[in-house]
Amino acid sequence: MPEDIRARILAVQEKSGFVPNVFLMLAYRPDEFRAFMAYHDALMDKDGGLTKAEREMIVVATSAINQCQYCVIAHGAILRIRAKNPLLADQVAANFLKADITARQKAMIEFAMKISQHGHLVGETDSVALREHGFSDDDIWDIAAIAAFFGMSNRLANFTSLRPNPEFYMLGRS
Repeated sequence: MPEDIRARILAVQEKSGFVPNVFLMLAYRPDEFRAFMAYHDALMDKDGGLTKAEREMIVVATSAINQCQYCVIAHGAILRIRAKNPLLADQVAANFLKADITARQKAMIEFAMKISQHGHLVGETDSVALREHGFSDDDIWDIAAIAAFFGMSNRLANFTSLRPNPEFYMLGRS
């Protein structure tokens, strides 16, 4: 394993106490690991109009519709931690329309779902509707990019039958 990838995996292990299985899956192809992680970090770790918890809501909702067990469980854990809410991830994964989230967040997820499932139908009217909820053009781009990126991630995880680490199930629940 290349040293830069090994170092990243060890840093995650030190911080979380375990190595998420996705890192081991992606390490199979080092160049793609680096590209994947760079884009992931660019989308998920930046400041902007979307909170880090809202970014995770998008991942959980779109991963649920894409039937990606790994991402629902892993990013559900991250959502619970970032939102400081042990119930939210399960609500969003099961049915975001009935989750305890704002109308703005529901509009955000509805758009992400459309990107994920019916991207060819997305048009300017979708952006206008999001702007009415206070989203900027950069926020709208981020919502679309997160949904699209995790669509790819969901498909790779499903292709490889990637299983969530047991540790993810309990994170952020207490």
